[in-house]
Amino acid sequence: MRRRALLACLLGLAAPVHADVTIDGRIDPVEWAGARRIADFRDTQPMTGKPGSQPTEAWVLSTPKGLAVAIRVTQSPDIPRSRQQSRRDEDASVDRVNVMVDFDADGRVGYDFEIKSQGGIADEVITNESDFSYDWDGRWDHAVSEDAEGYSVEVLIPWYIAPMRKAGGETRTIGLYIDRVIGSTGERMAWPAISFDRGRFLSSFQRVELPAYSQSLFAVTPYVVGRVDRANGGASFQEGADILWKPNGQTQLTATINPDFGQVESDDLVVNFSPEETFFTDKRPFFTENQGIFDFSLLNDDSQLVYTRRVGGASDDGRGAADISAAVKVNGSVGSTSYGILTAQEKGDAGRSFGALRLSQNAGTQTFGLLATHVGHPYLDRDANVLGFDHRWQPNGAFTITSNIVGSKIDQPRAGTSGLGATSVAFWEMNDVWSQQWLGMYFGKRLDIDDFGYLPRNDMTYLHYEVRRRVTGLPEDSAYTSHLWRYRISALHNTEGRAVNRRLRIQRNSQRRDGGHELWRLDTFTAAYDDLLTRGNHPLRTPPTARLSYERDRPRIGRWAWEAEGVLMGNQLTGYHRLSYYFKFTPTYFITDAFSVFAGASYEWDPNWLIWQHDNLVGSFDGRTVGIDSGVNWNFGNRQELRVKLQTLAVGATLRQRLEVTPSGGTVTSDEPIDGLGVANLGFQIRYRYEIAPLSNLYVVYNRGGYRDDTDDDVGSQFRHGFSLKDVNEGLVKVAYRLEF
Repeated sequence: MRRRALLACLLGLAAPVHADVTIDGRIDPVEWAGARRIADFRDTQPMTGKPGSQPTEAWVLSTPKGLAVAIRVTQSPDIPRSRQQSRRDEDASVDRVNVMVDFDADGRVGYDFEIKSQGGIADEVITNESDFSYDWDGRWDHAVSEDAEGYSVEVLIPWYIAPMRKAGGETRTIGLYIDRVIGSTGERMAWPAISFDRGRFLSSFQRVELPAYSQSLFAVTPYVVGRVDRANGGASFQEGADILWKPNGQTQLTATINPDFGQVESDDLVVNFSPEETFFTDKRPFFTENQGIFDFSLLNDDSQLVYTRRVGGASDDGRGAADISAAVKVNGSVGSTSYGILTAQEKGDAGRSFGALRLSQNAGTQTFGLLATHVGHPYLDRDANVLGFDHRWQPNGAFTITSNIVGSKIDQPRAGTSGLGATSVAFWEMNDVWSQQWLGMYFGKRLDIDDFGYLPRNDMTYLHYEVRRRVTGLPEDSAYTSHLWRYRISALHNTEGRAVNRRLRIQRNSQRRDGGHELWRLDTFTAAYDDLLTRGNHPLRTPPTARLSYERDRPRIGRWAWEAEGVLMGNQLTGYHRLSYYFKFTPTYFITDAFSVFAGASYEWDPNWLIWQHDNLVGSFDGRTVGIDSGVNWNFGNRQELRVKLQTLAVGATLRQRLEVTPSGGTVTSDEPIDGLGVANLGFQIRYRYEIAPLSNLYVVYNRGGYRDDTDDDVGSQFRHGFSLKDVNEGLVKVAYRLEF
């Protein structure tokens, strides 16, 4: 067998360098002749840098049809293989490989192509060095074959999959990263030996020079949706189309006409009484297609200047979600400058108009960028304009400084404002064990980016200093393979100088030998003020307190896998007196490799839970929240899936005290009436998906759910009532088929 392989290799040397590669999962030496061979895979999970314990080889080849990559994975018989089937973009702890590509090799935007050993796939966009988003789905080819010694993967990534700068001559330089993961142990072997839990990941991809090719593409994805609405009565049909045109590698136009944003994907349930808005990712194809150019993070959690969930969100006239007439997006590059233009128009007299312009200039160790957005609100007679500049400097391989400055200007009768904000973060990778991070942030009181962007709060200055320590080389009998310790001190004040948050954080992220992960985090807080609770009225003085968090996931062993999380903390009124707690446990049972059932349950106890009523009046409640997160996943091979998902949250909050916040930040009892509080919330979905062809799907979906709040503070009755909610009660069938020319 080895002689035949050697003979094939020798014969392959005489084959054309760019012979067609057949993506069938069988690595033919003739087809891969002339490819770059990579064998130096090293352990990055745990991050030891040692040669991988299991042999791994990869071949990389530039062809007229795309970037071709083959990976050969060897796995010893004593290491269990995962046979679990997974749906697209499922975050499953199984045997898998990742091919990550930065087509411009500038560290701005990358793409992850993940292939499981059983043929399932996932694809993600990478921005801000190590922020991964599953929301994007690309069109690329893959195949897997398995044998007694391991498995082989072949991938073909078309050159039209992403905008990229024009090649300088006959070659192109890309950033490339390849890894393989053993599901049963969690061990990750990568080339190059870098890790996404460091300060620099995307910009550390290996630079690879390849023959340059360019492809053009014109694709139309028409769709039709038939819907029966049993909650409001009636049936409807809707037609529309997504259009993609890429005349060359430097320009790409995406458009959508009468887009359907029906609920084929369901958001997780949230009950939020806080002043900060809940963030949801966007799964709508038009808004995820090559959206990375518009990434302008304010370096604070999910904050960003372009939050596409605003488009088609709650309408200004209060008549539910707005409908969208059309949207257009153009991405491209001229020389070393990348650009993006996005515009969308909602329907009706109250329909908003959205626009965004993005420019990014690469200059060696530095990158400069600009993002301007505009939102017109005809119903409110409001125009919102935001302008941001960002900059990244990497003077050497260990140090990175990322900064931005943002300004907003709102034109509206009797409500016009303008504001500024700025952020800067520096990261120093001192060595393989130690690293440091400094972050400074200022958001003015009048900064307002929420017409198109997302910012949980303005009116703040924030500083933190963090030290990280990586621990590897743990004893063989330890349950852990590595730890990453993080020690952080931080201070948040509003722009008037009032302390809002001062904390010490100690966190440990651990990789376990069973392939799972574990997190412990302790946050201790000094006395401070909550200046958001009363929505701009008197701030509440809060006592010293602490919060202890725990998370653990154990991947499948036998037929069982499970996840657990818990929180123990004080409260805003009495600190350590009367602790609150939360726990959730979600076991999953695999009836077969393709069929699994999960049943999660959660319980939360919130004593002295402060909920704002109006002005300076707040209610102090003893709150209980009960939740269920359960369902069924059935994957028929890699092209069909049936998913049943049930989520319900029930809240029962018994009034304990009526309080008024005083100018000094204290509280006094009040005689104003406040009722008890109860919430019932339900989300139920049955979804069948059949992949007709790549990016062409048939969906059959049933949705049911609703939300109700009232004065019934008995959590048991709210829990029972949730199952009867039918604010949404609909069935729909959607067919979308992609035509390529």
